[in-house]
Amino acid sequence: MKNKQKFHPNPELKLMDQVREVLRYHHYAYRTEQNYCQWIVRFIRFFDAKIHPKDMGKGEIESFLSHLATEGNVSAATQRQALNAIIFLYKRVLDQPVDEILEHIRAKRKRRPPIVLSQGEVQKVLNQMTGTHLLMTQLLYGGGLRLMECIRLRIQGLDFERNLIYLRDGKGGKDRTTIFPASMKRALQKHVEKVKQLHEQDLADGYGTVFLPHALAKKYPKAPQEFGWQYLFPARGRSTDPRSGKIRRHHVLESGLQKAVKVAVNRAGIHKRVGCHTFRHSFATHLLENGVNIRVVQELMGHADVKTTEIYTHVMAKDINAVASPLDSLEKP
Repeated sequence: MKNKQKFHPNPELKLMDQVREVLRYHHYAYRTEQNYCQWIVRFIRFFDAKIHPKDMGKGEIESFLSHLATEGNVSAATQRQALNAIIFLYKRVLDQPVDEILEHIRAKRKRRPPIVLSQGEVQKVLNQMTGTHLLMTQLLYGGGLRLMECIRLRIQGLDFERNLIYLRDGKGGKDRTTIFPASMKRALQKHVEKVKQLHEQDLADGYGTVFLPHALAKKYPKAPQEFGWQYLFPARGRSTDPRSGKIRRHHVLESGLQKAVKVAVNRAGIHKRVGCHTFRHSFATHLLENGVNIRVVQELMGHADVKTTEIYTHVMAKDINAVASPLDSLEKP
């Protein structure tokens, strides 16, 4: 079997343009492109841009990462993201792999039990929400969706007949299927009708196309205008695609839902550290508490390893009333 020929960026381009060229060749998400470029620029500027990255190595990279941890006081996850960006630069762009020599300096993530809401607390939060933000939060909890999976959900991802949600190109580029909350069916059908009217108006105005991942737009030229490919939660206005320059209606920003959840949690009088991801944690925990097999929960959550799912067994409510204290079994003097 022949090895795949490695893609080499145009050497006539500036370094950061080469980075973007390689990122887009490998179909990295636009958000990842922004983050990687930001970290690479910070890495270069850390040394006053006097030295080209190709002339630097393990010492400079360690110095930068150490600065982030000690002076920048960044989390392990943030430091790991910076390291991944630098490894990408050297491996994919400069063709100078450094991941092996840097493996031992990767920051270890501390595994902490997730914060989970009780079903009563979930209801209190939902009672403080209305409109689209309510629908989105119900999907986070009702189907165990990640924030961006909800934001990027397409119309065709909803199967009203089989009560399923199809999530495409999620975290790690994986596809999965999860459950469709039956109690949401009517509200979502009304919402879909409103989105359809908005899409028809966009088409009438000479727009109506939507971003499609990878080369789907070339393979299916009419797909970007089809209703099934439109976002379930479209933005209020049209905007210019930063890559293609085309005017389209993108999905809503995640910051809007994050703020709405924070306000609802405060109004509900809940003092836990709750974010959008808390509803996904609560989804898995409550399924386990209701007796759903952990392997089924693993599949619904899209976990590659059941050990990831097992973390929810540490926070689920357990019936300890029937457990006797060992002190009670001692003989009385």
